[in-house]
Amino acid sequence: MQSSRKFKDYLTARPKPTGIDVLCGLKHFAIITYAVPAERFAGLFPKRFLLDTIELNGEQMALISVVPFIDVDFTSAVFPFPKFTMGQTNYRIYIIDGETGERCVWFLGTTLDSWTLAVPRYLWNLPWHAGNIRFDCIFDESTGLYQQYRMETRSQWAAASVELSQSDSDSLNFPGFPDTESALVYLTHPLAGFYYRRDKKLGTYRVWHDELRVKPGQLKSANFKLLSDLNLVNIQEQQSPYSILIEPINEFTIYLPPTVINELNAG
Repeated sequence: MQSSRKFKDYLTARPKPTGIDVLCGLKHFAIITYAVPAERFAGLFPKRFLLDTIELNGEQMALISVVPFIDVDFTSAVFPFPKFTMGQTNYRIYIIDGETGERCVWFLGTTLDSWTLAVPRYLWNLPWHAGNIRFDCIFDESTGLYQQYRMETRSQWAAASVELSQSDSDSLNFPGFPDTESALVYLTHPLAGFYYRRDKKLGTYRVWHDELRVKPGQLKSANFKLLSDLNLVNIQEQQSPYSILIEPINEFTIYLPPTVINELNAG
């Protein structure tokens, strides 16, 4: 069983942005999470990191999320700068940093629909890939729910399509956690991410955001090529997610540039 967690223990004041730190809104933000046997993730990341598993029906299960959204008003958090809008999808596994004990995520990678991909991909060697991403969403302001949520990505690396729904009858249910708040802290509030850079070095970066005001949703259909290609979640399993969480828009601060971790400390 996962331990009990409270947002009050994890929410912090925003560290003051400096240099090239970025501020952006994340629109049509969804977290589509799957629970799969932990052994499928063997060898995906250095020994320094541990899977942050839950127990379901007596089996240790790892959680992996697909996170699509549109970056809106993507701009410098410090200086006057043009604002950009672009579709993005992150693929992340929930882990624990064995050195610090911090709960964080391991990024398999990201698809980005923008010419600005050149900066993270080539300047910082991030595992970011080109994709043509289209959202077709209808949000009802009066109910705070989506009447329609569709996302499609054309990409050699991670083609994807997903359709979600929401209704007043949707409920939050997180088996393997002691309560709803503990699960929401786990799923929505990791602030550090680690990944293998394109040059195979270990990298990390941090974000900050306030408590996310997500609501539950239901999956109508999903096809995430990357999860199938890596034998992590097959297409049949993709139709039965562990949870669906959606927020129409939120705000993130991203602290840049990313950091390269010395191989001696990578584990």
